[in-house]
Amino acid sequence: MTLEEYELEPERQLLIMGLEKIIHTDQSRLEALGYKQELKRDLSLVANFAFSFSIISILTGVTTLYGTGLTYGGTISMVYGWIIAGCLNMFVALSMAEICSAYPTSAGLYYWSYTLAGPSWGPFASWITGWFNVIGQWAMTTSVDYSLATLLRIIILLSTGGGNGGGYDANKYVVILFHGGLLIVHALINSLSIAWVSYMGTFAAAWNVFGVFILMFLIPLVATHKQSAESVFTSFRRDPGTGIQSEPYIFLLGLLMSQYTMTGYDASAHMSEETKSSDKNGGYGILSALGISIVVGWGYVVGLSFAVVNPDRLLDPNNDAKGYAIAQVFYDVFNDRFGSGTGGILCLCVVAVAVFFCGMSCVTSNSRMAFAFSRDGALPFSKVWRVVRRDVPIRTVWLSATIAFAMALTSLGSLVAFQAMVSITTIGLYIAYALPIFFKITLGRKTFVPGHINLGPFSTFINWVAVFWVLALVVLFSLPTIYPVEANTLNYTPIAVGAVLTYTLGYWFLSARHWFKGPVGSLESKEVEA
Repeated sequence: MTLEEYELEPERQLLIMGLEKIIHTDQSRLEALGYKQELKRDLSLVANFAFSFSIISILTGVTTLYGTGLTYGGTISMVYGWIIAGCLNMFVALSMAEICSAYPTSAGLYYWSYTLAGPSWGPFASWITGWFNVIGQWAMTTSVDYSLATLLRIIILLSTGGGNGGGYDANKYVVILFHGGLLIVHALINSLSIAWVSYMGTFAAAWNVFGVFILMFLIPLVATHKQSAESVFTSFRRDPGTGIQSEPYIFLLGLLMSQYTMTGYDASAHMSEETKSSDKNGGYGILSALGISIVVGWGYVVGLSFAVVNPDRLLDPNNDAKGYAIAQVFYDVFNDRFGSGTGGILCLCVVAVAVFFCGMSCVTSNSRMAFAFSRDGALPFSKVWRVVRRDVPIRTVWLSATIAFAMALTSLGSLVAFQAMVSITTIGLYIAYALPIFFKITLGRKTFVPGHINLGPFSTFINWVAVFWVLALVVLFSLPTIYPVEANTLNYTPIAVGAVLTYTLGYWFLSARHWFKGPVGSLESKEVEA
């Protein structure tokens, strides 16, 4: 050992001792909540943040639903809608962060509901919250990987000549094969140790940030034709194809793009048992992921909006990108400047990489939630799914990928049915977000003891705003989006959400109420049968 290494040795020892103390404290905290440490606690705050930030994935949400924003209000609904949705979602995130700080477990939302609803209502509250959470996450995994499969279809189409140049347009069966292949890759990645997944998650967060910054400046810079600032911030677009005349109604429907994007930050809570100092870092992961997404995402939306000159052309199903608005924007910008859309295709590849990592993180979060739910006996055949191998809940990883593939099969029969299926992503997850917050300010208002993150005297007000915002979302996204309402234009979201509610309530009253006691904890010797 050299003199320099000898002098550093005490510092290394102190660092190791400090880490051991943190891990011991985390394990003690988890044991106090009723669980033993089964997953490897190897994530830092940055890594925890990266998972939620990668799932929110500005490039994924905005790219997927930019056409929806153009249809319902145009750039004005996206520019201002992003700010409105971001501010209101921050009330939800603050409320969740405060609760996460008090109860840092992979069980997350349904554990919170159980504890806050009290012994009488706890099992039922936990059951409803957990099922909305896990089904919402399955739907999220489905929608993200199917979105990537669709984006790959568009990239191939444009790379081979475009819709008007004889390009290859993959049919729905090829798209579903893309979807299945992506899920297999994501499941394989998530079968690796959490250290490897953490590295990729951190890289994904960096890719999202740099990708957004590059595209938000590059696209307007390359564009030969631009909107004026006045047009971007003041022009309102009505799409005659929707049959809707009310501007407030159209604007509210345009919030769907922003709201869909700002989903999935509960991942930081589900990764708590793998995060160091989880009573702080789990909540900080939630807040930082959403906060940075709001700021950076708004810049991305504004930057792209300056390049939108002809919305009707972007939404035309007969254009080169078959109506995929963002793809057409990228393609046109480079084609107009350089006589070739290759640069636009490369930009779409940047987006595709971000969506790929978003899907990877979705499977990570989804598998942890399913693991926690099966650990407490709530999933059918729970004893099968709650097995951990090499510190990874590998069976729920593959379960999540399999269910996501099965949900996407509805696209082969009807895109309307598939859209109803994935609509649970937003509404289902936000219902799960709101339930523990609601129980905190009602049944648990006298028993809740905050952790490291404490909203103090503002807590109740923030919580109520969060709950009412979610109620507004449920109503808003259940409204018709096209008039007149017919079988092929009906918004099937209420039916999809109603089906989830019917299933969870039916399962509860017919069976689960007799054996499900809530999160029983892995330290208890009692066997839980599902």
